[in-house]
Parts: sequence; C-alpha cells; structure tokens
Amino acid sequence: MPLSFSSSEIYETIRMVQMENLDIRTITMGISLRDCAGGKPGRLRQRVYDKICRCAQNLVQTGVEIEQDFGIPIVNKRISVTPVALIADGYSPEDFVQLAQTLDRAAETTGVNFLGGFSALVHKGMTAGDASLISAIPSALSTTERVCSSVNVATTKAGINMDAVALMGRIIKETAALTADRDGIGCAKLVVFCNVPEDNPFMAGAFHGVGEPECVINVGVSGPGVVLRAIQKHPGADFGTLATAIKQTAFKITRMGELVGRAASHKLGVPFGIVDLSLAPTPAIGDSVADILEAMGLERCGTHGTTAALALLNDAVKKGGAMASSYVGGLSGAFIPVSEDAGMIAAVEAGALSLDKLEAMTCVCSVGLDMIAVPGDTPSETLAAIIADEAAIGMINGKTTAVRIIPAPGKKEGDLVEFGGLLGRAPVMKVHPFGAAAFVTRGGRIPAPLQALTN
Repeated sequence: MPLSFSSSEIYETIRMVQMENLDIRTITMGISLRDCAGGKPGRLRQRVYDKICRCAQNLVQTGVEIEQDFGIPIVNKRISVTPVALIADGYSPEDFVQLAQTLDRAAETTGVNFLGGFSALVHKGMTAGDASLISAIPSALSTTERVCSSVNVATTKAGINMDAVALMGRIIKETAALTADRDGIGCAKLVVFCNVPEDNPFMAGAFHGVGEPECVINVGVSGPGVVLRAIQKHPGADFGTLATAIKQTAFKITRMGELVGRAASHKLGVPFGIVDLSLAPTPAIGDSVADILEAMGLERCGTHGTTAALALLNDAVKKGGAMASSYVGGLSGAFIPVSEDAGMIAAVEAGALSLDKLEAMTCVCSVGLDMIAVPGDTPSETLAAIIADEAAIGMINGKTTAVRIIPAPGKKEGDLVEFGGLLGRAPVMKVHPFGAAAFVTRGGRIPAPLQALTN
C-alpha cells in the first residue's frame, strides 16, 4: 500500500535535507546466488557475474531517478549477495580470491560503490569452504576495490567459536599488511560479527541471508543531523521530553526511508524488504552521533554519562521507527564508527573517548567497535581478544555486535590514518599492553548462555 504525505511533511523533509544533512544512506539490492552454485570455478564465476549484472543493471539509475523525483539524496547504491562460502563450498582459497575479483568486476559494471557478501557463518564450526574463504580474505580485499567481507563467529544460541575468533585476529593482521600502502584500508572492508542480521543494508557487513527472497530492496536511512536539531530545540528539557522528541524525529525519517524503498521496489520490479533506521554518521560537521550525545549535556562524548545518553538515543530511535513502519529490520539504532564521525574523532583526540568506553557504549547501541584504528604492532591475539569481548556482549544480551578494527601498519598511538570519503580518518587509539594470548589460544567454543534455552 503506498504511503501518503501531507504538504507540511513534504516541506519539513525538504528542510531536513537542505539544512540538517538528512539523506538515504543506501539502497541495497540483495541478490541470491544459491542457484549459481556448483560446477567448475570458472563456470561458477560466470554465472555469478551474469546474475548480478542482470538483476542490478538498473539499480544505480533507479536511485538517481528517485533522487530527482523526491529531492532526497541517496548517497550509496549497493549490492549484497548470498554468503559466498555457501555457494563455493569445497573450492580452494585461490578460487575464492578469483571469485572476489569477479564480484568486484560485477560491482564496477553495475556502478555500485560496494558489494557485500564475501562472507562465512562459522559461529558453531567451519566447513572446508568456510576455512578456504576466510584464508582468502586478505588477498581478496587487497586486490579488489568494492568487495566487502564479514564473518559471523558467535550467536546467542551457539556461543562463541574461539577458534574462529583467533583465526580472525590473524586474518585482520594479514589484511592490514597487504594494504599497508593505504593505511590498512582492507580492514575497513572486513567485519567480524556476533548475531549477524540477514537483511542489513549497510557495509561492510551486508549479505543476503538464506531466509531472504530471490531478490529484494533494503534501505538504510540516516539522520544524525536531524536528531541533533530536534534535541537542540529542547534545551533543559527532562529526559522524557527528550525521548519523545527523538521518537517523533525517527518516525519521520523512517517514513521517508520506506517511501524511497517502496519506490525503488516498484521501479525495479523486486520486493521491498526492510528499512534500517540506524543513525549512520559521516565525517561532515553536524552529522555526528557524538554531537547528539553532547547536545544532551555531556561536555565530551566519552565522559561519564555517555553510555546512559546513548541508551536513551538508541531506544527512542527504535521506538519511533517501529511506530512508523512494520518493516524495520537490519541493525536499526545508532552507529558509533570513530573514523566516520567528526565528533567521535574530536573526543578521541581530546582524550575523552577510549577503547574501553567504546566497548561499554556498544552494550546499548546497534553494532560494536566500528572503524577503530589501533597501533600496527598490536598482536593478533589482542585483536582476537577484542573481538571476543564484543562477541560476549552480543551473545549474553541477544543483540548484534561487531568489530571493524584496523591495526594501521607503521602507526602508533596518537597518529592519524586517512581513508577518505565516507570512511573518513581515524586517530590511532591505545590498546592495553597486557597480553591475552594464553586465553585466546585455548580454542574450542565458549558455550551458549542460559538465555539461549528459550524453546
């Protein structure tokens, strides 16, 4: 059923776009590649390329047309595909690297900026294909421009696969080394998850889950600047009033996102999936989640009270979005990627925001430790321990958590790494000097918590 909008809502949307950095962060086409599986590697690659190009040939142009029709910027047009380990099980690491390069070529042909799904789901164990894909990740990400990779190492139902966690620490180090000439940018395209969602439109963690249809359109909205302005209109208001203002704003943003998603669905002739209402910041001034928290009364993001402020923000965004649409999905909440948020960068540089505080904040927000740069000599076991901590938060609380961390080659604490564009720049953050190798290398699986027994 089409959505209807009053003239006042239309004028308000125009104002939010022009004055408050409101945009559609991405329209992401999910494409199933399950019917491409089987046969020799070369034949598989051709089927994958042909199907992606066929399904997504009009995606970018459709996004441009919707921008013109509605006057709403659509920053990114993207593709997510079936986790590649599922369609190429039994192939060698070299085959997976070539498949990643085929995916990159398909992304270039269709004109999208990123393609997600070079992924494996190993929360309870690894197949031979999973192991081959994971070992191929460093080469795949260092030889492609648009391919993104994710690995799910834990769920509330299964526990934490610590063998996979330890392996991912080593994979991240190797990926950084192979892209050392670009400050380890390969790691910015690699996410390690707990409780990964199957319909997330945001990169680098998007893939097209096995429970999804043949092809679908998912939309990721954004609007930190709009929420910031709503809070600034209520100086001194109590928390109930503040939460109401955020909910009302999230409601408007979500309605706009669903409108765009349904328009894209209609034009492309594929089902509409979900709208992900995550507050996704950019390096632009005024488009920052940290600024929202500081507008609530914190002198600096990261000081005492930050976790409570973020909890209020995340909860109010979810409530407002859920009232606006019956098709909210993906991650939906607030992102706190350091390199992509000007306010977060400033907080780190001021000494207010630490890795430990970011970990605490992830207990109440959408994802986890996102776009964190750490010294290049950080041991792989320390990276794995950081992943394990985040996975534990997600497992125990039944929520999605993730780690996207960059051990920047040749960089030390206080240095700056530059990625450009939406990836921004990241101050290199301090990690604890004390080792965790004896813990990480125990191996096996941290058992699922008692709350997993819900049947």
